[in-house]
Amino acid sequence: MQQEYNPAEIEASAQQLWEEKKTFRAVEDSTREKYYCLAMFPYPSGQLHMGHVRNYTIGDVISRYQRMQGKNVLQPMGWDAFGLPAENAAIKNKVPPAAWTYDNIDYMRDQLKRLGLGYDWDRELATCTPQYYRWEQWLFTRLFKKGLVYKKTSAVNWCPVDETVLANEQVIDGCCWRCDSQVEKREIPQWFMKITDYAEQLLDDLDQLDGWPEQVKTMQANWIGRSEGLQIQFGINDSDDVLDVYTTRPDTLMGVSYVAVAAEHPLALKAAKSNPELQAFIDECRMMETSEEAMETAEKKGVATGLMAIHPVTGETVPVWAANFVLMGYGTGAVMSVPAHDQRDYEFAKKYDLAINQVIEPTDDGECDLDKAAFTDKGRLVNSQQFDGLTSADSFDAIADFLVAKDKGEKQVNYRLRDWGISRQRYWGTPIPIINCPDCGAVPVPEADLPVQLPEDVIVDGSGSPIKSMPEFYECACPECGKDSIRETDTFDTFFESSWYYARFTCPDNEEAMLDERADHWLPVDQYIGGIEHAVLHLLYARFFHKLMRDEGLVSGDEPFKNLLTQGMVLKDGIKMSKSKGNTVDPQALIDQYGADTARLFTMFAAPPEQSLEWSDKAVEGSSRFLKRVWKTVQDHVELGDVVSLDVESLNDDLKGLRRQIYQTLTKVSDDIGRRHTFNTAIAAIMELMNAVSKVKDTSEQARAVLQEALEKTILMLSPITPHISHELWNALGHDEAIVSVAWPEIDESALVQDKVELMVQVNGKLRSKISVAADTAKDVIEAMALADENVQKFTADKEVRKVIVVPGRLINIVVAG
Repeated sequence: MQQEYNPAEIEASAQQLWEEKKTFRAVEDSTREKYYCLAMFPYPSGQLHMGHVRNYTIGDVISRYQRMQGKNVLQPMGWDAFGLPAENAAIKNKVPPAAWTYDNIDYMRDQLKRLGLGYDWDRELATCTPQYYRWEQWLFTRLFKKGLVYKKTSAVNWCPVDETVLANEQVIDGCCWRCDSQVEKREIPQWFMKITDYAEQLLDDLDQLDGWPEQVKTMQANWIGRSEGLQIQFGINDSDDVLDVYTTRPDTLMGVSYVAVAAEHPLALKAAKSNPELQAFIDECRMMETSEEAMETAEKKGVATGLMAIHPVTGETVPVWAANFVLMGYGTGAVMSVPAHDQRDYEFAKKYDLAINQVIEPTDDGECDLDKAAFTDKGRLVNSQQFDGLTSADSFDAIADFLVAKDKGEKQVNYRLRDWGISRQRYWGTPIPIINCPDCGAVPVPEADLPVQLPEDVIVDGSGSPIKSMPEFYECACPECGKDSIRETDTFDTFFESSWYYARFTCPDNEEAMLDERADHWLPVDQYIGGIEHAVLHLLYARFFHKLMRDEGLVSGDEPFKNLLTQGMVLKDGIKMSKSKGNTVDPQALIDQYGADTARLFTMFAAPPEQSLEWSDKAVEGSSRFLKRVWKTVQDHVELGDVVSLDVESLNDDLKGLRRQIYQTLTKVSDDIGRRHTFNTAIAAIMELMNAVSKVKDTSEQARAVLQEALEKTILMLSPITPHISHELWNALGHDEAIVSVAWPEIDESALVQDKVELMVQVNGKLRSKISVAADTAKDVIEAMALADENVQKFTADKEVRKVIVVPGRLINIVVAG
């Protein structure tokens, strides 16, 4: 065993061994319990950051631990390789995005290997390769034939900097999730997937996800947004037109004082032909940003259309206003407005001097002062004709029954979720496999012609997608009639690729099918790891995709991820690390200076995985010192020569106490890593054990036998976290087998049994002494020993002992008078 701990040397040696022996290659084996551990794959930006190090170390610790439990572990790695950053970098560096991406993949792969991550590299994939995206094109054509994808002209969120459409989920506080520029509203033809057809399943199946954080499930449930209400029909005065609205508050129906419609609503567009003011307002609304956050904060504006709607119960007319807070893509594009009982409607009515009609009163002592604000709580109906006196709850069915009988409405379940817009007007993405024929319309590319390959030797100059000006790409014949046609030049949203990669990892070598029987062997993913920021975007889309693949017969389960761990960010000086803030730490430099094991140990020890981790140079140095101390302790032990067999019966109390601490630590670490995933507390317990080991000065044969046991268990417990040094020290302790193939140690229950216990002795609640007694000592004997203790008698002499309280295994409290 070498004298000095040399991380660079021992880590290179261990990694070479793992690679040569393909240690982490996963092979399907029905005789063993499988365990699929997956951390969200990275975008190949060119360099790992500390967030990557933390994310992938968490996954590796879990994978290695489960491997030591005897499970057949699959832990793959790949690259989420399409996207705008590659285009932007290509523009800056004047190279094709493909070349930039593949170079980055090669560099980052080496970085990941230097961290000692136990991946099955034979399963590596990159989403930008035709071998991968061919199959999502194939699935898209199948969904097209099923009617689950469609194209329509719609108002979309447009990022003027990236020149592409953004899904609602990709608009954060009115800005692009990638470049943070202000988002605009435009109308262009877009492809959509009918995720709304799966809304009920996506919501109901959240109940299956017992291993997911409640926060994530709540975020998804809120995004899907199931509501029960009434679809109500208002007539239009002097017209055969009707106006459908949806409301979850039919109890307020009698208080409607106007109806608001989206600027793009057909009635508004029709009225605008003879109303210049309305037309100007519609044009203004077309430039608005349409994310929910922006709509909430935008000034509420409107213009009267001149139309009058007919109330379905009273027959009275109320004005129809075009309003900027109503969107055509949400519900019917029209809402009934009840200013007395909705704050937004109230503010709009105050602004434009519209009627405010109270129809709900409090049933308790609640305040209803309509001069100040709307009364938005539920209560009792007033001024509501035949519905007066009903509670809000009771009125739901009463009003529904009335409207159904009059053919003016019906009960309906609605969802906040909207269909997923998947078109992007960018180059570096998967081509949408559609051919637009002047006669046949949109025709899916035949399976025999897939994949539709994206030209890779392309220079991007930032003036839009280059394939839109490449006739050799878009000119083609219609597969159905042979007429000259135009290939679709939009590409898929990159969330398309990341929505099914977890499944492709199970059979990445299959060139004949999207998935095969191996998918059902490995799926669902047993442990998925990634940031909380993906709660609504990626995780919802992946769940949707899994159900699509299930219904296509490709997988059998309902859900892709059994357990989910959402790790926190890595901070420095209290803020998230980023290049723009100049507070990043280069993982490569960290590994070069301290070694990968120190980097791994620090990221696991600094904070619980779900919390943010604050960077600390001192803590990194502390992690390095700890590993050096472990190395030195093993070295000193080994230099003393061979160790005899352990004879438990001959051990003194101190050595029995150390053995008990060994297995108490093992019990805690097993639970902390295996169930709780609190790696920081596991490491703290190991450090405490090492402190106890370092205090042992006994060099007798049996003392050295206990130290051998302590060091072996310590190295085994550290091996998932710091695999390289553990590999070396395990061999140094006399073992020929590589530690990566060794099982997790079992608990010696007999070592946990205490022959003696130390009890604190209090007098009137204050600690006065400690006594050591046999574990099975009777209560009256313990009382007598405590009262006889010399230190205790100093505080009980000449005083009446009123009571002696014995708390088994912990303390004795003697209560005296005076």
